[in-house]
Amino acid sequence: MTKHVAVLMGGLSAEREISLRSGEACAKALEEQGFQVSRVDAGHDVANVLAALKPDVAFNALHGKFGEDGCIQGALELLRIPYTHSGVLASSVAMKKDIAKTVMAAAGVPTPKGRVLHRLDAAKAHALPLPYVLKPVSEGSSFGVFIVSEGQEHPPQELWSEDWTHGDMMLAEQFIAGRELTCAVMNDKALDVIEILAADGGWYDYYAKYAKGGSKHVLPANLKLNIYQEVQHLALEAHRALGCRGVSRADFRYDDRPGGTGELVVLEVNTQPGMTETSLVPEMAAYAGFSFGELVRWMVEDASCDR
Repeated sequence: MTKHVAVLMGGLSAEREISLRSGEACAKALEEQGFQVSRVDAGHDVANVLAALKPDVAFNALHGKFGEDGCIQGALELLRIPYTHSGVLASSVAMKKDIAKTVMAAAGVPTPKGRVLHRLDAAKAHALPLPYVLKPVSEGSSFGVFIVSEGQEHPPQELWSEDWTHGDMMLAEQFIAGRELTCAVMNDKALDVIEILAADGGWYDYYAKYAKGGSKHVLPANLKLNIYQEVQHLALEAHRALGCRGVSRADFRYDDRPGGTGELVVLEVNTQPGMTETSLVPEMAAYAGFSFGELVRWMVEDASCDR
């Protein structure tokens, strides 16, 4: 019997357009793998839609609010529909960057020093010694992120905007200079490590993440063997500490500059990594021998409910 998969995409967050791209890519690949696929744009009526569809599995291609923070996972648990990626608790904890940092630190995973404050307080005065990073505690795809550089007299004044849509609480973290690294975990095993180089020489912002040619991915990353293995080890430790399942991706900074600190820190863990044509997880999976179709098939076969 052909398995019926509902691909959840779009949704209500700032990452809607990325989710639509991820979802469509996954839906096409699943159809090519022989699954019956229903594309579901997950709005406020998503529970009713799924109850009527009665899929065998939900493939969660949502990003951000409601899709990545435990909300849709809770609805799927109530509907008893097995779903891909992490469960309710891991999703909600990983989405709250400040809480995730606390959990990872308790497990011995190094993270940047920082503090949480209201965005209006962050706009009044520098939250940390320069340079530092300001980011919403519950946002993805680099929305609302600022690099506050040396010599910058004032904090980002965009934080005063009445049109601000990324939540009121901000996480201020020390800026770790050096290299941008990432490593995925699949089936409780760390994949290989990618170094990310933004095409414009800047930081890995929204354009670098999603525009074709916006960034260069070096796979495998050119690192000393002990550092390479430590990145893999920490990616797996962070995945386990947060209680993730299926596929996750941890992002790192590594300061190996001459005279640098040598710090290797985990910035965050993504429980719903992007699955677009420029995304990192499909690239790492391909390097490990999984085609895109094989990757999404495995994710469907791995789907479950937490309860």
